[in-house]
Amino acid sequence: MAWIRQIEPDDAEGLLADEYAEAVRRAGRVHGVIKVSSLNAPVLSAWVEVYKRLMFGPSPLSRAERELVATVVSVENGCHY
Repeated sequence: MAWIRQIEPDDAEGLLADEYAEAVRRAGRVHGVIKVSSLNAPVLSAWVEVYKRLMFGPSPLSRAERELVATVVSVENGCHY
């Protein structure tokens, strides 16, 4: 398994601390998929914005349908998070 250095929530500062706080508000904790981008907070912030627009922005798909698509893609890609 590959190893990527990550900044833990207790060590986060500035923009990264803000993103971690938002992740906790959104999901109850900071998931690994967020922490894996912790070394580049501006990129993490942009990625989270894309995610929010895809999952919560205007769309002909319902929220449940979007989650279903994300789940199927994750399973097909072998992602178990």
